[in-house]
Amino acid sequence: MRVLITEDDENLRVALEGALRGAGFAVDTAADLPFADEALFVNSYDCVVFDRMLPSGDSLPYVRARRARGWSVPVLFLTARDTEADRVAGLRVGGGDYLVKPFAMPELVARVRNLCRVGLVGPPSVLRCADVELDPGRHRVTRGGVLLTLARKEFLVLQRLMATPGVAVARQDLLSAGAWDEAADPASNVLDVVIAALRRKLHEPPLIHTVRGVGYLISG
Repeated sequence: MRVLITEDDENLRVALEGALRGAGFAVDTAADLPFADEALFVNSYDCVVFDRMLPSGDSLPYVRARRARGWSVPVLFLTARDTEADRVAGLRVGGGDYLVKPFAMPELVARVRNLCRVGLVGPPSVLRCADVELDPGRHRVTRGGVLLTLARKEFLVLQRLMATPGVAVARQDLLSAGAWDEAADPASNVLDVVIAALRRKLHEPPLIHTVRGVGYLISG
């Protein structure tokens, strides 16, 4: 699960990032709304944590505007404003939860995890390419009816490739799909190691192909 933290207090931002990473989340951070807006344009998130008061203003109108355009990612507001009116205002604009500072990190992690689960909509469809079937709901991959054992990142990368068979997927998109955060360098070999493992586990004939200068695609 991938989370975006938007918080201008550097010490708190680093602490939040560390707590969520330690709980197994992929985490990106932004210090203000323009940076958050850019991250949201580029990446997909399971939950976004917004401090209410940021250098560019209150994040509440920003979330309200995005909700009006159909944005549905769960949001947790952080704030020192603890009146009932403030809490109700946060929930009315589409905030899924509202946590008042100071707070305990374990509570924040639990609330973020719950929001990520709320954002999951029904069991995903089974993906197919040639004789490979990937069932996201059961976390199960077979080829020719034979069950394959994949590591988590291998499964996530294969799932992204199989979502668009025959279409090249950029390296950065595959890194995001594999729950590496945006600090991961597309030029590094971490993705290539996963692709090599997938090719080996999928056996012959090969299904995953390299598209030079772009990334990879799956077809068969």
